[in-house]
Amino acid sequence: MSGRTTSAADRAFGWLTATPAVLIVVLVAAIGVVLWFQSRSSIETFGLAFLTDSSWDPVAGRFGAWPFIWGTLYSSVLAPSIAAPTAIGIAIFLSDICPHRLRAPLVFLTELLAAVPSIVYGLWGIFFLVPAVRTLQEGLPAWLRQLPLFEGPTVGASMLSAALVLAVMVIPYISSVAREVLQAVPRAQREAAYALGSTRWEATVVALRYARIGIVGAVMLGFGRAVGETMAVTMVIGNNPQASLSLFAPQYTMAAVIANEFKEAVEDLHLHALVEIGFVLFAITLLINAASRLLIWRMAADTRRPVSGRPQAEAA
Repeated sequence: MSGRTTSAADRAFGWLTATPAVLIVVLVAAIGVVLWFQSRSSIETFGLAFLTDSSWDPVAGRFGAWPFIWGTLYSSVLAPSIAAPTAIGIAIFLSDICPHRLRAPLVFLTELLAAVPSIVYGLWGIFFLVPAVRTLQEGLPAWLRQLPLFEGPTVGASMLSAALVLAVMVIPYISSVAREVLQAVPRAQREAAYALGSTRWEATVVALRYARIGIVGAVMLGFGRAVGETMAVTMVIGNNPQASLSLFAPQYTMAAVIANEFKEAVEDLHLHALVEIGFVLFAITLLINAASRLLIWRMAADTRRPVSGRPQAEAA
């Protein structure tokens, strides 16, 4: 009797824990279905050309999402590229070098950046970062400003401003996860490196190599955070629907155009085009998360691969 009761309790516990997981999958699928249904008119009108067309003219009824897709991906790639070295450096300092009495305050201050509202970052960007970027652009040599990467009007509100704001916003996410991963590295790894005569830098490299999978996951977390940011980017990117390679050119993102035009969309086709942009952003987010998970699985598989064809136990 006791065995049957225990078995029933285990099954009930299994169902209770499985239900939230299934609900998450259903919720994600429901979001995709709703976005697809609400953007059906735009999908039927423009088809796949919606993703590659660069024209965005609500008056003429012509809509193309490429400038917004480009701006989203460009800013989201630049931000982790800028933030990752700083965030990993913070994680190394806090986990290995920082004096114990300063560690807790510095960890608190670093993680406090994640609690700052994005609108505050946007205001900081408008009053400090945009003028600083404009000054930087004006100080560049004339020949350098003629290159495609640095050309553009000296207005300050640009792709570089958006990338810098995003970089500051994702630093606490990357550094927090990377710090926890480095602290989870077995102390024997560092002690073995010191025993072999390694310097502190060389021992840190050993720890970084051991924790590389978690650090890559931290960077991908920051990447995913940057993709969907709205208000801070909207306030500093310039909101110009033109795809450009230039760091100083005003550009646009998918989240920004939805925030700016959704309430003003009068025509059904305009509204459906904005919802389709949201559907594309949703799909890109899923693809990024799937790609990051595959990358982490691949790296984990490489670490478990036997050395020189021998079993891993023998190689050890």
